[in-house]
Amino acid sequence: MGQLSTGALATINRVPFGCLVCKGEIFFDRKVKLNTTGAEFMNMGWMNQSATGLVCTRCGYVHLFLNDAIEYWRPESGYPSP
Repeated sequence: MGQLSTGALATINRVPFGCLVCKGEIFFDRKVKLNTTGAEFMNMGWMNQSATGLVCTRCGYVHLFLNDAIEYWRPESGYPSP
């Protein structure tokens, strides 16, 4: 997974995902660092876990996921058949 250059449909464990705020279906992805106060205080912020952020192209809300269950699909092709 890398940064999506164009928006994409997303599924979580093969279930179509929609924005929880506006019901949008097109997302960009980005890595999001989950900082903790303790690690930052000890100057060890590099040890913090990262999440995948799905950014809704319609409203900008960022949905965070910690696992690798996200798959991306071209909007013009639609979601995969079940």
